[in-house]
Amino acid sequence: MTVTFFSTQNYDRLYFDRHNSRKHVLRYVEVALDEQTVALAAGSDAVCVFVNDRVTAPVIRQLAASGIRLVALRCAGFNNVDLPAAAEAGIAVVRVPAYSPHAVAEYAVALILTLNRKTHKAYNRVREGNFSLDRLTGFDLFGKTVGVVGTGKIGAVFCDIMLGFGCRVLAYDVTENAALLAKGVQYLPLSELLGASDIVSLNCPLNPQTHHLINADSIRLMRRGVMLINTGRGGLIQTKAAIDALKTGQLGYLGLDVYEQEEHLFFRDFSETIIQDDQIARLMAFPNVLVTSHQAFFTEEALTEIAQVTFHNIADFEDGLPLANAVQVTPTP
Repeated sequence: MTVTFFSTQNYDRLYFDRHNSRKHVLRYVEVALDEQTVALAAGSDAVCVFVNDRVTAPVIRQLAASGIRLVALRCAGFNNVDLPAAAEAGIAVVRVPAYSPHAVAEYAVALILTLNRKTHKAYNRVREGNFSLDRLTGFDLFGKTVGVVGTGKIGAVFCDIMLGFGCRVLAYDVTENAALLAKGVQYLPLSELLGASDIVSLNCPLNPQTHHLINADSIRLMRRGVMLINTGRGGLIQTKAAIDALKTGQLGYLGLDVYEQEEHLFFRDFSETIIQDDQIARLMAFPNVLVTSHQAFFTEEALTEIAQVTFHNIADFEDGLPLANAVQVTPTP
């Protein structure tokens, strides 16, 4: 098959070339998929897309007109795909549901530890010959209450890690995890979890029900000075509400590996240009905010799994086999 990859980075080429055992024709383009770039997929049998590609209904119609019948997501989330439009066009959508839950969960912990113990600031100080400990005070994680929003594969691993730190772990999800309950995790309604937690970690998918789950109203329910961590999707947090809460001190710490408008910024180098996004500029001006560019998944194990599962999905489609990782799509009633 001929597969066009959108939003391609150097690491995509490295890992997909390495695991291309069927010798598919792989066409890499650096731009994101949208209505202006969809023509680049012409002549392909499938497209492979990432988190910030926009697989909208108009894009899907153009893909279908080009003879493309498969959209292979090289990520777990699929909020950027118009699923009813794909179903109507007869295009299958597959994903990589769990490339490395440990990678993302461990990264969430890294954000917590960095924000808390200020190791990034200490590193920069010492390199400049400043060995002062002023303003580097943190707190013990042991005994703190951690609220976990979303206990799927990533959230469950994150719960295990925080239990290992000696934290009290609360959880919110539409489905309770029996294994976590047996370990002492307590499920609560979201409002109660937010009010009881010292740290809140977002590990849920983005969908219409979770869009702006964290907003001005939900932030008011939180303890003053709470730490908020998001390694899920940027749209889970209403950015302006977070900025307002940082200014008043209601949010004491904010760790983001995802951002609401990240498709205009992340995975690209803007070091020599003026960033036009005023909200992210404001976020990065706070001393108690840590922003990274969607790298929680970025481990050797995860990249290998992404490539292997994506090729497995493509092979099953090519061979006419059931698609184990298909995203269930239904036409709009």
